[in-house]
Amino acid sequence: MKTIINTDAAPKAIGPYSQAVMIDGFLYTSGQIAIDPATGELVEGGIEAQTERVLENIKAILKAAGMDLNNVIKTTVFVTNMGDFAKINEIYGRYFKDNPPARSLVEVKSLPKGALIEIEVVAHK
Repeated sequence: MKTIINTDAAPKAIGPYSQAVMIDGFLYTSGQIAIDPATGELVEGGIEAQTERVLENIKAILKAAGMDLNNVIKTTVFVTNMGDFAKINEIYGRYFKDNPPARSLVEVKSLPKGALIEIEVVAHK
């Protein structure tokens, strides 16, 4: 049986999807962009600020599911500029210090609301 995960501590879905779905101990998040859940607006400050906001949104969803970043087993990162790779890695590394999850990082043409980065994760409880 699948369980829908929603929290006010992360941005509300901007379409017909859930923030996350849990099934058989696995949590699948929808892609998170750098929307501040308090304002509903995309954060300013470039790739660094957006990467931090995305990861904070993911932490909030994980918490709502009774998990944390240590439960993440796979991330998929979408970026609009591969030139931001080093900056993203620096911030990402602060969140995933020990035993980091598997990861894919893909450059895309554009993301919703003009975001610079989007991240989705798979976690296991």
